[in-house]
Amino acid sequence: MKAETLRLGSRRSPMALAQSGEVARLVTDRTGRPVEIVGVSTLGDVSREQLTQIGGTGVFVSALRESLLRGEVDFAVHSLKDLPTGAAPGIALAAIPVRDDPRDALVARDGAKLADLPGGARIGTGSPRRAAQLALLRADISCVPIRGNANTRLDKVLSGELDAVVLACAGLARIGRADLISQIFEPDDMMPAPGQGALAVECRAEDTVLRALLAAIDHPASRAAVTAERSLLAALEAGCSAPVGAYAAGTSRLHLQGVVLGAAAATAPMAAEQARGLDAAQPGGTIVVRERGEADAADAARLGRELAARMLALGAADLIGATTDRDDAHD
Repeated sequence: MKAETLRLGSRRSPMALAQSGEVARLVTDRTGRPVEIVGVSTLGDVSREQLTQIGGTGVFVSALRESLLRGEVDFAVHSLKDLPTGAAPGIALAAIPVRDDPRDALVARDGAKLADLPGGARIGTGSPRRAAQLALLRADISCVPIRGNANTRLDKVLSGELDAVVLACAGLARIGRADLISQIFEPDDMMPAPGQGALAVECRAEDTVLRALLAAIDHPASRAAVTAERSLLAALEAGCSAPVGAYAAGTSRLHLQGVVLGAAAATAPMAAEQARGLDAAQPGGTIVVRERGEADAADAARLGRELAARMLALGAADLIGATTDRDDAHD
């Protein structure tokens, strides 16, 4: 008897369809169940308004979750960094497959690296996290806010409208454009967004049979790493709009790094931070709160909370006050 086809809900963007295709193949390989991809249009995809005006990056997730709850699809795939950190009633995070490269990448004209770009170079990014860290690396460049999917952003470089853009390595690989990468930023230079490079597979919480089936594609080490990162984000109460980076790595033992960035004028002097020898005022008037910690993978959530508590004690809350639009969701 032929196995019943599972319906996988996906955004319609090229990158979303590519990553959903990866998950569909993985589910079929591991379980033998055929998978059909069902495209779902989200407000974030069709609106040209800034994300903060239409509800933040959750607008890329809510339509898929509504389709799940209505029974129109059986499970859905998201870029994990798009997911709000709070629990969604009736929805279960059934699987996190093996995480792809979490780092950020520069795509510049003529293959130039960041150090090779001329003073005043225009670099496109809709992410305050990326813009703040670029300013630390090159205070003389100009970050230009942009929206649109990855191909739209790449076209702005290829046409000469921009000197470069910064996108996620994983996203570029998923759409077959990794060959355009000029430079990959290590986490010490540009901390990724929490969950970057990972995919989230959600289904209805009540569907215990499907949850057990999807567990076949779950990768425990990837789940532990992103759990630590998202726990830090949640404890900072930063949401998706603040310039917060986090990166965890390891298998049985997790090593977590976190960073919060903001303008010096927006925060009081952080004497405690300076006394501990951590980052304080940086070039361009940027304030940086940076912390590291480690714990067993089983304690991933606690590790994130504890690191966030130390960062809050160093003044991170003052930097998180502004809710600037974050547009990492497309890249």
